[in-house]
Formats: sequence, C-alpha cells, structure tokens
Amino acid sequence: MSIDLSQFHQVFFEESFEGLDVMESELLELSPDSVDDETVNTIFRAAHSIKGGAGTFGFMQISEFTHEVETLLDEIRAGQRALEQLHVDLFLQSVDCLRAMMTALNEGSEPETARADELKLQLKAILHGEAEAAEGDSNDASEATTGGSERAGWKVRFIPDADVLRTGNEPFRMFRELEGVAPNGIKVMVNESELPEFANLNPEECRLSWTITVMGDIEQSDIQTVFEWVEDDCDIDYIALDADGQALESGAEAKADAAEASAEAAVAPEPVAAPAAVAEPANSEAAQSESVKVEPAKPAAAKAEPAKAKAKPNRGGDQSSIRVSIDKVDSLINMVGELVITQSMLGQLGQDFDISRMGRLLEGLSQLEQNTRELQESVMKIRMMPISFAFSRFPRLVRDLGNQLGKKVNLVMQGENTELDKTVMEKIGDPLVHLVRNSLDHGLETTAKRIETGKDESGTITLNAFHQGGNIVIEVKDDGAGLNEERILNKAIERGLVAANANLTPEEIHQLIFLPGFSTADQVSDISGRGVGMDVVRRNINELNGTIEVKSQKGTGSTFVIRLPLTLAILDGQLVEVCNQTYIFPLVSIVESIQLQKQTLNNISGSQPVMKLRDEYIPIIRLDQVFNLRPLEEEVEEAMLVVVEGDNEKIGIVVDDLLGQQQVVIKSLEQNYQRVSGVSGATILGDGTVALIIDISGIGKKVDGRAAAIPGSEQAA
Repeated sequence: MSIDLSQFHQVFFEESFEGLDVMESELLELSPDSVDDETVNTIFRAAHSIKGGAGTFGFMQISEFTHEVETLLDEIRAGQRALEQLHVDLFLQSVDCLRAMMTALNEGSEPETARADELKLQLKAILHGEAEAAEGDSNDASEATTGGSERAGWKVRFIPDADVLRTGNEPFRMFRELEGVAPNGIKVMVNESELPEFANLNPEECRLSWTITVMGDIEQSDIQTVFEWVEDDCDIDYIALDADGQALESGAEAKADAAEASAEAAVAPEPVAAPAAVAEPANSEAAQSESVKVEPAKPAAAKAEPAKAKAKPNRGGDQSSIRVSIDKVDSLINMVGELVITQSMLGQLGQDFDISRMGRLLEGLSQLEQNTRELQESVMKIRMMPISFAFSRFPRLVRDLGNQLGKKVNLVMQGENTELDKTVMEKIGDPLVHLVRNSLDHGLETTAKRIETGKDESGTITLNAFHQGGNIVIEVKDDGAGLNEERILNKAIERGLVAANANLTPEEIHQLIFLPGFSTADQVSDISGRGVGMDVVRRNINELNGTIEVKSQKGTGSTFVIRLPLTLAILDGQLVEVCNQTYIFPLVSIVESIQLQKQTLNNISGSQPVMKLRDEYIPIIRLDQVFNLRPLEEEVEEAMLVVVEGDNEKIGIVVDDLLGQQQVVIKSLEQNYQRVSGVSGATILGDGTVALIIDISGIGKKVDGRAAAIPGSEQAA
C-alpha cells in the first residue's frame, strides 16, 4: 500500500516558511564580532528540518540547495570555520531564494533555479576553496590504501533510537526507498538482540537494528539522502565495499564483521516488517535464512513520482490555514457545550408550554443570547493573530534598505503581542512596508546630517501597536527631520494639485502627501520618486474601514497613525432608514448626526448641495438619488443628516430616520451577487431582511457636479 504524501504538502510548506522566518530573524541577530552558539544552532536546525522535509516529499531542488547551506552552517557551529559577514549575507540571500522556490512549488509551478545555482556555486567555493588540497591528499591516501580497487557497494549499519517510531519515521519505508536508488538492490539483516521479553514489549518503541548491504556503485550522498530525516535520531555508519565485499576503508572491515556477527542470531522474515508490528522474536525457521531481499517497490518519498510534487496547488492562498492555541479551541468547545445545554432547556419548555412558564422562557432566551455572544467572541478569537507576524518582515527590510541608502538605522518594535484578525493582518502588510520605506528614505537624515544637527548618528524607526476601544492602532514613527511643509506645499502648487494662493493648515499640508502622483523626490529611484505609494497606502487602509493621520514636528520626526477595526467579519453599525429601506453605516465612520436647516444649505454652481457646518462646508448627498429610490418627501428641510468621514473628507448623507446601533455579520455582495458601487457588503437582520452596508469612500466619490440639487436650498454665489 502506497501512501499519498501530497496530502501533507501544505503542512510542510507552512512549517518551512516558519523555519525560513526563524532563520532570517536569527541571522539578523548574528554578528561575526560576537557569535552566539545557540543562535547558530537554531539557524542550523531550521535549515536541517527544511532540507529533510523537502527530501521526504520529493522537492529535490530545495533539498539539494539547502544541503549546501546546512554544510557551511555545520562547519561554523562545529568551530571548523570562523563566521564572516560574507557568510551572513550569503545565508540571507539563500533564505530569500528558498522562500521564492517554495512559494512557486506551493502554487503548483516549477521553481526557477538559476539564482539557487548561482548561490550554490558561491557556497561551494567557500566550502571547497580551502579544502581542495586536503581533498587531493585524501584521495591519494585512499587510492594507496585500497590498491586502486573499485567501489562495488556499501554496508550500512543502522541503529535507530527507541523513539524513532513516535516521530513518524518508519524504517521499512526507508529500506524500500533505498531499494529504489540502489543499482543492484539491497540485502537487509535484522538484529533482534535488544528485543525485550514479550511481556515487556512496547509496540511504540523500536528495539531492532539493521545491517543493509547496498549493491552497486552509488555515491554515499545518495544513501545519506534516504536517512537524513532521522540522522539525529540514530547511530549510522557507511562503509564502502569492493567487488569481493571487503571494506575499502581502513579498520572498517572488523567493525562491519562485528556488526554482521551480532545480526546472525536473528534475521527479519520476508518481507521486512515494520518494527511497530513486531510482537515476538522471529521463529527458528526464519532465523536460518542468511538475508532477506526487500521486494522492489516505488520509493515512498524522495524518488516517488516527481509529478506529485505539484499536486493540489495552493492558488492565491485558497488553502491557507491558521494555527490556533489549544486554549482557544477548549474555550470554543466549552461554549458549544453551554449552547447545547441551553437548547435542551428551551426544547423542554416548548413541550406543553403554557403562560406559567413564560418567566423560564425569558430566562432561557436571555441565556441563549449570552451563550451566542460568548460563542461569537470565541470564534472570532480563533482568527486573531499577534501583529508580530506582520512586523517580522521589517528587521530585514530596514537592514537592507539602510545599507542601500548608507544610513544607520535602529528598528524598535513594540506591542508585538497585540492581536488582530488574520485577514486584516494580511492586508495591512503592504501599507506598512510603504510607510517604513518612506520613513527610511524621506524621514531619516543621512549620518552626516544627523551629526551636524546634534543627533545620534543612528536614526530610529519605531513600530508600535495597541488596542484602543474597538480598534487597533498602529504607529510608524521616526526621529528624522519631520515633514518639510513649505516644500510639500510648493510641490503641490507646482504640480497643480492645489491653487497657488491656497492657505492651508499644517494638517491639510500633511494630507497632500497622500494625493495620487505626489512626490517631493527630485530623482526617481528604485525606492521612491514615482509618485505612487502613499496614495495606495490611504486607499488600502480605507478599504479596511480604517483611517490614517500624520503627526509631524520639524527637526523632531514624524508619526503615521493607522486605526483599523479588529476584524472584517463583524461590523459595529448604525442602522438608518431611507425610503422604507434599511441601510447600515459603519459606526467608526460617523462623525455626528444633526438636523438639516434651510438657512445652512447652499448649491455650488447650481449642482452640488453643501451645508455650512461651523467653519467648513460639507457636501450633501441623498441615498434615494444614489440608489434610484422614490423619496417619501421631495423637501429635505428639517430632515436628518448623518455626517460621515471617508478618505479624510466629510460628507453629509440625508436619511429619513435613525433606527439604532448593532453588530452585524458582513456578507460579501460581490461573491453572492455582484459588485455594487457605494456598497461594501450586506448583512441579514433579525427579521430576515437584507440590509446593505454603505461604503463611505465609494459614496464620497459620487459627490461631484452630477449630484442633484436639494430642493429648497439656495445657490451659492
């Protein structure tokens, strides 16, 4: 029976990507001046796990490349080679290369290996550059010892640890795989001398060892590939044999003979059985056999049908998963249990119900409401992840970009355990990258400039996350020169983004950097200057129902403050009524609700209605006209107006009535129907009706010259 290993691919990729993150994080902490042994060991273990897993699942491009990385790491951790900055840089490039190759495999495509081949040459040059002479001497000595004999096979002594079965490693499958790579097959002898008495036998422990003769001219590395997944959990020797079956290595023959002699007492029955299935020692008839030939079979892993490596591709994260702590799962199970108890109680009340049981019914419904709320909270917590997952990319980004710009930068990360929804986490990544790059390029001064102004030569970028109310706040702060308001305003005037005689407040000037096409860079580089980035940042954050603001002080630095909802699945909303239809406004977007007054209304050029609210004019829009509804009344004087903010601009939306506030579960309108301009989703209300959730930014874009005038308003001069 052959096991389809493709079902485990997704787990392998997830664990390997985590391993690469660990390698990158530890490499950034590694310094040639003070080498921490535990850091090197952590990097080595991550590389070793990736190599072993890739070999097991047949991803030989990954396994072979990681082998070179692992070899250099092994020499460094063993003290055979001093760590150099060149090594650290090469390891970081290797992490990038491995991540790209595994991403391609995860998506079901063949990875590009040109970069891997280039890096392998560099790794081999380091590994063999100093060892070529020694290797030549070794070859000469070997030839002298063996008298020029040709290698005709190998004798492998394999003694696994007792716990090898508990780690999911099955010796029989290894032998079957070895059979697939051996040119002339293999012979297996089993040693049962360590088997306990039947009464003391533990089927989960391996008490067997084996001597395997691999026949044919084969490289030792090909044999090691079969056992590399368990090499840390076993004692294993590889002894080269000549055509007469004699050891080619000095002193090895006696060692092999001793191992073979100890195995003569007992030999595995045909075919070789899985150690976990051993219930009693082999019978005497089987013990008289000299050896057992493993039946030819397709290798279970590394050499098994390479096409399976592409099975079940993960397109665009469709099979993405999330790791959940057992505490959260236990809490969820407990809530389900409480819900079942409440349901059972209500079910009993429903039998022969009369008015005398009304009190217990109301009590049961109250308990059901509480259980449902707690269950909702438990389910939402499952999707919550610490923001450290989003922050983890920035140490590498800051290091590389700082070197590229010639700036010394310290990165400080705070609030890394602050949790938010996995979907929000994934979508906030790119905006954060833009903001950090902007702080590095535009915010922080050069080293010479900082010293000239009396600052520390190293600039500091701080990433901070914390909960505030029902939102999460993320700050990107730098201690650079701050925004040059005069230069920003001049650039905006030069590019026709604002009028030449515009009189803007500092806050309004700060908002200019989010305009499409705006940039203060004099030259275009691969970092900035094309006028894209900051406008994308604001648009992406708005799509998450979030906001962004800028705080800056000249000579001190700048802070970008992002406010986001904790989750995109549930929304705190304000229910409103328009033409007997119910709509929902995101509560976070509402500034205030007021009553319209005729004397405050004006029309700009006879088209766009506006209302003067304190010291500013706010555009007004009617949902009945946006969605082609028949209004209850044409006149809107004394009507209700909800002032909302989107894209950092306020608009007023005319509604018939405010109904109340409640949390609603967001359903995608695009997936279930089609995309509708001005609508971000829908929800099902308690009475079963569907209510549309208003996209404040989308509605704001409808405020233009085509908007209908409000009857009764005056035209602005």
